[in-house]
Amino acid sequence: MILSATLLSPILNSSSDTPDLCQLREQFNLTGMHQDGDVIIGGLFDVHLFTEFPELSFSTKPADPWCHGFDLDGFKIAQTMAFAINEINQNPNLLPDLSLGYSIYDNCVKLGVAFRAATALISGAQKTLSSSGCSGLPPVLGIVGDSISTHSIAISSVAGLYRVPMVSYFATCSCLSDRRRYPSFFRTIPSDAFQVRAMIQILQHFRWTWVGLIYSDDDYGRYAAQSFHEDITAFGGCVAFSEILPKDNDIVEIRKIMQVIQTSTSRVIVVISAGSYLLPLMDEVVRQNVTRQWIASEAWSTSTLFLIPRLLPFLRGTLGIGIRRGEIEGLKEFLLSVRPDNSSNSLVRKVWQELFSCRFEPEEALAVAEGRICTGQEDLSKADSAYSDVSDLRPSYNAYKAVYALAHSLHNLMSCVPGQGPFQGNSCASLYGMQPWQLIHYLQTVKFTTGFGDQVSFDETGEALAIYDIFNWHKMPDGTMKAQTVGVVDESQPTGQVFYLEEDKLSWNSELNKLPRSVCSESCPPGTRKARKKGLPVCCFDCLPCANGEISNTTDAIECIKCPVEFWSSLERDHCVPKEIEFLSYEEALGIILTSVSLFGACASAMVIAIFVYHRHTPVVRANNSELSFLILLSLKLCFLCALLFIGQPRMWTCQLRHAAFGISFVLCVSSILVKTMVVIAVFKASRPKGKGALKWFGAAQQRGTVLILTALQVVICVIWLSTASPTPYKNTHYQSSKIVFECAVGSVAGFATLLGYIGLLAAISFLLAFLARNLPDTFNEAKYITFSMLIFCAVWIAFVPAYISSPGKYADVVEIFAILASSFGLLIAIFAPKCYIILLHPERNTKKALMGRGTPK
Repeated sequence: MILSATLLSPILNSSSDTPDLCQLREQFNLTGMHQDGDVIIGGLFDVHLFTEFPELSFSTKPADPWCHGFDLDGFKIAQTMAFAINEINQNPNLLPDLSLGYSIYDNCVKLGVAFRAATALISGAQKTLSSSGCSGLPPVLGIVGDSISTHSIAISSVAGLYRVPMVSYFATCSCLSDRRRYPSFFRTIPSDAFQVRAMIQILQHFRWTWVGLIYSDDDYGRYAAQSFHEDITAFGGCVAFSEILPKDNDIVEIRKIMQVIQTSTSRVIVVISAGSYLLPLMDEVVRQNVTRQWIASEAWSTSTLFLIPRLLPFLRGTLGIGIRRGEIEGLKEFLLSVRPDNSSNSLVRKVWQELFSCRFEPEEALAVAEGRICTGQEDLSKADSAYSDVSDLRPSYNAYKAVYALAHSLHNLMSCVPGQGPFQGNSCASLYGMQPWQLIHYLQTVKFTTGFGDQVSFDETGEALAIYDIFNWHKMPDGTMKAQTVGVVDESQPTGQVFYLEEDKLSWNSELNKLPRSVCSESCPPGTRKARKKGLPVCCFDCLPCANGEISNTTDAIECIKCPVEFWSSLERDHCVPKEIEFLSYEEALGIILTSVSLFGACASAMVIAIFVYHRHTPVVRANNSELSFLILLSLKLCFLCALLFIGQPRMWTCQLRHAAFGISFVLCVSSILVKTMVVIAVFKASRPKGKGALKWFGAAQQRGTVLILTALQVVICVIWLSTASPTPYKNTHYQSSKIVFECAVGSVAGFATLLGYIGLLAAISFLLAFLARNLPDTFNEAKYITFSMLIFCAVWIAFVPAYISSPGKYADVVEIFAILASSFGLLIAIFAPKCYIILLHPERNTKKALMGRGTPK
């Protein structure tokens, strides 16, 4: 411990005149309080708010800095530490054989003063030490403090080298959690990382995504701002602006910040700073009449500097987080029992002067002039100040827990059983031979419960359990403001119970007392997605409707979701609906018309059959083999009826039957026409002298056999097609994304092409033969009607191929039905209309004589 003092200022130096003594090279003039004990605990507190340093001059010895601006709250925290030590000394169950003392110094809210005080605690303040005094217990066992993050960083950087434990009650910089840089630092207040997380939970709860940030230009503000930027991005919010409060209260810089606040669209501003930094800013807020929703960090959320009527119109409704409130039984009586006397330290005397506006000697002359002399017997309970108010203990409660953490750690160290210790060889640490790092071992594992019921322990980084109260600044009936507790953030609770807020107790700074809204862009409703605006934060976006077939069913969706294959987006694009299934239905107008035409064709064929049956013995019917005529009429009727298979919802049996029935029916019809044409030619040749034997090849049996063979070929084609690649019902989504076209997939294009090609081949042969026989004498003139019918048939089916290929969905079926009906009507009308005309309207011409003499050969 003495070695460490040689590296610090003040520095211990061996005197040449008295080699047995160690002498301080310099002794600082520090303000503090002291109490003797077997073990001393050091403390650093903010008792004075301001410090003035003398001008530097190395021609004379530099003077000590002068502290002023007495802070009663800071002194109360220091007195809480003194109370905790006295309470421990009176507790028979905690350190029963050991008395604790304290050395408490004022840091004057200045790093230079705080560092001087810390070195005095670590190295001791005795001017001279005997050689034997350079061994034994260190001057202090540990340090409670400092309250300021910057001070704690500087002091811990040095104290950590020698593993001197330091437990802060108010330093929150997250950087102090770095165990490699600050191995001996602990704290009873959560770090900025937890504080920022608590503020983010408030923003997230109220859905404030467009937030301004103002922070102080120190370690506390910078590290907290860094954490805030990271956490708000993870939550999905954005920082509208980020401004640094100047250290020197530069009014020009303050007004620049006010200009940014006024021009920003953000209605919520997070301020991470100590209260002293904010005073000039709030003066400008009042001067420029700026109203915003403020989110206060723990450093100023309960500060009395701002809970004044002048700031009420501008700060009412402020939300803030604060240190966990605690209760310390007996503290108030202890604070009121403090009495100054001639031996009292200067701090107690200053309390008296602050509370009662009086003076002690040697300022008696001034006191008499002012009409007030301090007697030291004034009643503190009658002084109207925050000094004796213990109803809202926060930093004081943390300091109380810090003292007890050191005391419990020392108690555990002294309770070690030899041979069962935690150190090398299962050894224990002895009080007088103890090393600082040994106490840190026990401090790291300490665990106890305060009288208020809070559990105190430290994690591997020296952090305590993170518990924050949430405050809301309310207007009171007397016109003042008060920070009232409205919720809690407790990291020790299970997930889902960490954040609790009583919203019915909240007050807002608006005429209607309504929750303010702060977003860069309004939320995108379901059915739209967010599209970020170029060059702006992610919170600034446009809402674009989802594309067809895509939906978003949540607010502020990043991407639209594609509907499943058989579903489509609703008109609002917020849910998927089943796609409309399209097929040629019997209920729609087109289906009704085609069905009617098909049935009409079938009926017309039946009527012609009936006419031919009734007049089956007449020459017109018997001419050119009446059996073939009936076969053609029957096949035409089947052709008309097979068109119905193309109407209605596709099913497996209809898909398989429709093309097979259509193909076989038309082959039966066309092959009968082909045979009929060949018979006409054979009869004509038989009427010539050299063609007497032509008819023997075209008897009734040969005609039936030819038709049967030609039709059987088509049957074989259909069987092969259906057995290898059968047509099946298919829900097609390629024609139109918003609909499902229910159609029959042909299965094998080659099979379908072969079926049509075979029909076309027979039709082409029939047309060619009929065309060659068109100029036969009138007696055999049926060939020209066949020529005309086959011309219609071929024209229809030649036009069908490109029309079918280019028609989507159900319209392909319509094209095929139209081709079937058109070609069937063409055959029926062209071949049988002239015969029915003679049979029904001119029966006198339905004679053999008339038929034989109708014309002369050409």
